[in-house]
Amino acid sequence: MDIDAFVVAHRGEWSRLELLVRRAARPSRLADDEVAEIVALYQRTATHLSIVQTRSPDPQLVGRLSRLVAQSRSVVAGSHAPAWRQLVTFFTTTFPAVVYRTRGWWIGAAVGSLLVAFALGFWIDTHPSVQRSLLPPEEVRQLVNSEFSHYYSASPAHDFAARVWTNNVWVSAQVLVGGLALGTLTLWSLFVNAANLGVAGGYMVAAGKAGEFFGLITPHGLLELTAVFIAAGAGLKLGWTIIDPGPRSRPQALAEEGRSTVTIALGLVVVLAVSGMIEAFVTPSSLPTWLRIAIGAVVEVAFLTYVVVLGRRAVRAGETGDLDADLRGDVAPVAG
Repeated sequence: MDIDAFVVAHRGEWSRLELLVRRAARPSRLADDEVAEIVALYQRTATHLSIVQTRSPDPQLVGRLSRLVAQSRSVVAGSHAPAWRQLVTFFTTTFPAVVYRTRGWWIGAAVGSLLVAFALGFWIDTHPSVQRSLLPPEEVRQLVNSEFSHYYSASPAHDFAARVWTNNVWVSAQVLVGGLALGTLTLWSLFVNAANLGVAGGYMVAAGKAGEFFGLITPHGLLELTAVFIAAGAGLKLGWTIIDPGPRSRPQALAEEGRSTVTIALGLVVVLAVSGMIEAFVTPSSLPTWLRIAIGAVVEVAFLTYVVVLGRRAVRAGETGDLDADLRGDVAPVAG
């Protein structure tokens, strides 16, 4: 490597980083974009140091870059945004961006699952012979007369909310992580959940209790199923990345999509907590059915609006849902 040419090519960046490090001694003099610039220049300089040490070890240059990297690291480590600001950024930018970016996958998962559920429910409702073959008559009577409605009020609301939240997080984790098996486990989990919904709905409708079924399942089910579909969409996208990483190398593609998947998982913990609260406190309440359904519909519309408005804005600004650059680790350029 021509060390002189290398210095000429990068000394502007090093000088700029030295200036910013000196100014960082008084953080009030740094703008937000300058803080981000320090992080970017620190990463590049660390890579430059690695290249010089490996290919053309010049003691004077190595010493200068080592000091600069060390000084920059102390600035970067001490210049992170407050936790509350990171939390706000996560829910206003990072999470909606990755949900919006994967919308094609989770909308497809939603359409496919609902088609299976409604088709199976219609088949059971319109075929008495199928009803008799799937469940014994006594179990059907228990389901339509007591079990389905009593499920939502059998436990104290706060205990029920915690149990529902835990179960929904587990279901979402299954469909999300199932993507590592090329999406096959995700598809299977989606089918099982859709089949359970369709079977219960088919028996309730056949018993003349369609109003009770949709009145109980809709308030919380809109947001709950949306969260499950989003998790499934992320899992399917992760599985497809294994098959076709596109222009990226497979390890790079998996790393990027895996980090985005973690973003979705963290955000859905809160979304599922909201749906669990609705299921525990609204679904079994004495409110009129129309009002319970309206509450669920308003929350669902609010969530989808949040994803579309903030997510589209963040994606247009270049947000992907991946970790910030300073948290991904330094990457040295390679040939080929």
